[in-house]
Amino acid sequence: MALAMLYFAWVRETIGAGAESVDPPADVGTVEHLIDWLSTRSPAHAEALADRARLRAAVDQRFVPLDASISGAREVAIFPPVTGG
Repeated sequence: MALAMLYFAWVRETIGAGAESVDPPADVGTVEHLIDWLSTRSPAHAEALADRARLRAAVDQRFVPLDASISGAREVAIFPPVTGG
């Protein structure tokens, strides 16, 4: 399953890319499992995704908890908590 990954703010800066297309294994079924798998792609991914408490996610442009399913998803975004002002 090809999946579009989007990264924002310091996650993007640390990884060194704002987007990438990935093909996670079939056993990667949640955002949290996807983050685990992405962390193995490079040292930069591992650093950016290490502190789960500092990460938020959206699946197909809908905010979701990290335990949300990615089954059938086309796009997953990873970003730091959003602050208002």
